Amino acid sequence: MDGLTTSEAAARLVRDGPNALPTAGPRSTWAILLDVVREPMFLLLLACGGLYIVLGDIRDALMLVGFVVVVIVITLFQQRRTERALEALRDLSSPRALVVRDGVRTRIAGHDVVPGDLLVIAEGDRVAADAVLLTGSNVAVDESLLTGESVPVGKQPVAAGTPVPSVMGAAGGDGSSHLFSGTLMVGGAGLARVLGTGASTALGRIGAALARVVEEPTRIQKETSKVVRRLAMVGLACAAFVAVAYALTHEGDWLHGLLAGLTLAMAILPEELPVMLVIFLGLGAWRLAQQKVLTRRVPAIETLGAATVLCVDKTGTLTENRMALAVLAVDGESTDLRGQPGAALPEAFHALVEFAALASHREPFDPMERAIRETLQRLLASTEHVHPEWELVDEYPLSPELLAMSRVWRSADARSYVIAAKGAPEAIVELCHLPAEQAEAIAARVIALAEGGLRVLGVARAVALVAPLPDHQHAFEFEYLGLLGLADPVRPAVPGALAESHAAGVRTLMITGDHPATAMAIARQIGLDTSAGHMTGLDLEALSPEALGARLRTVNVFCRVNPDHKLRLVEALKANGEITAMTGDGVNDAPALKAAHIGIAMGGRGTDVARESASLVLLDDDFTSIVHAIRLGRRIFDNLKKAIGFTLAVHVPIVGLSIMPVLFGWPLVLQPVHILFLQLVIDPTCSIVFEVEQEDADTMTRPPRPLTARLFDADTLWVGLLQGVLVTGLVTAASRLGAEDPDTARALAFVSLVLASLALIAANRSRTRTAWAMLRTRNAALGWIAGGTIGLLGGLMAIPALRSIFGFGALTPGQFALALGVAAGSLVGCEIVKRLVPVRGVPRPRARRLA
Repeated sequence: MDGLTTSEAAARLVRDGPNALPTAGPRSTWAILLDVVREPMFLLLLACGGLYIVLGDIRDALMLVGFVVVVIVITLFQQRRTERALEALRDLSSPRALVVRDGVRTRIAGHDVVPGDLLVIAEGDRVAADAVLLTGSNVAVDESLLTGESVPVGKQPVAAGTPVPSVMGAAGGDGSSHLFSGTLMVGGAGLARVLGTGASTALGRIGAALARVVEEPTRIQKETSKVVRRLAMVGLACAAFVAVAYALTHEGDWLHGLLAGLTLAMAILPEELPVMLVIFLGLGAWRLAQQKVLTRRVPAIETLGAATVLCVDKTGTLTENRMALAVLAVDGESTDLRGQPGAALPEAFHALVEFAALASHREPFDPMERAIRETLQRLLASTEHVHPEWELVDEYPLSPELLAMSRVWRSADARSYVIAAKGAPEAIVELCHLPAEQAEAIAARVIALAEGGLRVLGVARAVALVAPLPDHQHAFEFEYLGLLGLADPVRPAVPGALAESHAAGVRTLMITGDHPATAMAIARQIGLDTSAGHMTGLDLEALSPEALGARLRTVNVFCRVNPDHKLRLVEALKANGEITAMTGDGVNDAPALKAAHIGIAMGGRGTDVARESASLVLLDDDFTSIVHAIRLGRRIFDNLKKAIGFTLAVHVPIVGLSIMPVLFGWPLVLQPVHILFLQLVIDPTCSIVFEVEQEDADTMTRPPRPLTARLFDADTLWVGLLQGVLVTGLVTAASRLGAEDPDTARALAFVSLVLASLALIAANRSRTRTAWAMLRTRNAALGWIAGGTIGLLGGLMAIPALRSIFGFGALTPGQFALALGVAAGSLVGCEIVKRLVPVRGVPRPRARRLA
């Protein structure tokens, strides 16, 4: 037990490396920048900025370039999440350690621990490396970091004469001699031999799995990127065609041909789409922050709205990750302490709580002992059952032969010893030498409590005269007092949140490292469907991918699972076509959090690794926040589709009025300055008016949108196209028939188009409700946009100098009335189009709503 020598430790440190997780060299800033600017979104924004520079509008060009810079900075920040996750994992796996070297106990940095070191461990220490326990007394370890179980597990030293294991076993389970890096000692003390450090530890293997998981772009990112790329190519091709056609049909006027081509390019290139996507998701992140949800990966907000499966880690997510006394049982009586924190404790149970506390530490680390102590202080603080003046004389620890511990106290009068014992119920029954009939009754009661998800302890007491204490607990004459049922309480809001998510068509799976009986009991408490039973980690290992996929369609409870099992479950769900969200708070959850479509970490109790690996972090650990996030995700998707429909509809007449004069030899109607004015209406409408629209009434009662649902689906495209063609026809007819002078016709077309654009906004606020029905739904941004647009338009037409800049002629009152008629006709026509092309799966507006 002299440990390694200093020279041996130094040689092994060189051979095996430091006790830290290796990391790949981070990508250079230039490499990340190159990946960012390759995205079609950013290329399009830069191209638009270049167009503005060509047109001489430096201010708008600088604004676009500035926006690009801001988005690139945000992206660079997000790209470092993986590195930060591994750094957090390294910090957790490398605490300071007390080792024996050269026969002397020495405190060293955790990263200097090497295989073969002797670790000195005690209550409150974090284990510095994977090790095997050589000697120890009453050792208990909290391994929830790896297993998800909130109850500490007992550790037993390697039996005398048995070879020291050279390979680590699996985490979890009482009676093992293996200690794992990063776990917490909650009781006892001992010596352990280090078997693995750094990447060779269980934490190291989790880090390796975390590094292998590749995050995928969200569906909305891929879809928008594809649409933008295609529209950009079409726009540039059409712009080149128009420029050449104009020059060839106008005696080689290449300057005006280039102007016409640039105008068409600005009309076709949908620069609103990438900006709109970023703004919608950015404001969504801000709204979630008001609900105490931190967004680490902004596109995941929208993806959460499509979630079909929510994988829930039990400990700390569904439960509070703390033990509490739930049930007391004495003879044939019992009392449930849950749900009645202020109720007085019946006299029959006083002695049970009193001696359970006497059998525990006064300042406990163990969560069960803390629960007992808290109950004593809460219910019996002012009674004679609390003994702060009593002196602890000795204690008898747990042993493999007897899973019970006793503590010996000297009473105040010093005439006798009081002995309190607690432990496994069968051990307490053995200590009390109870008759078989009574032992069977207690065993039946224990089974009933365990099936309710409770961890059961027995309690007994004895009195002994002041004399030399015996060597074994069996020497005392114990009196059986009763049973304690302890539970990790369910969070109060969880059942309601799960019911709401179920109504929204989101299936919930509970994934935990707990015992099947505990897992099933918790599942029943929160209202989870348990009719298909449960599956354990061993069951998962025995199934082929196809068989596992089939079982995943019915089973909702998964227990006794390790990190590899969790990752496999997430990947199997994804293979089944599910949009998967995963919640968790431990290091063991990190790979699954990262692999899921949406990783949701619990921020209050979660580890740094879980938070860094997740897309969303619940800052207040409130499970209902997940439901808020689902609702917001659905609202974002719905409003994005409305904005896309409007964008398409409003661009069609702009494109039409840009290309028809070239094709038919008419005077040019729109010029770049006109399109820039129209952007003052289009851009804030897309990014503000539709973003603030409230969710529909059925948002959380309809099933998730299908996996194949797209932002740019056929319904949205057809509605936008038909509405745009309708507006194009009305505006063109008004300008050609309502004015003979080219400048006046241009002014009439422009005013009609601006007012018709406001009608398009009103029509596209809802696909299932009419524009006049939506008047009862408040949208403050719409009032500002409409008022500002009409004010600017009125000023533009009233001031001769501005009319001259825009190339407009003055309009008569009759021509203004004609423009208003175009807007009214556009509104009615758009409502008819909505009826002709209903949203799939959503009823059409009824005829009476159009009346």
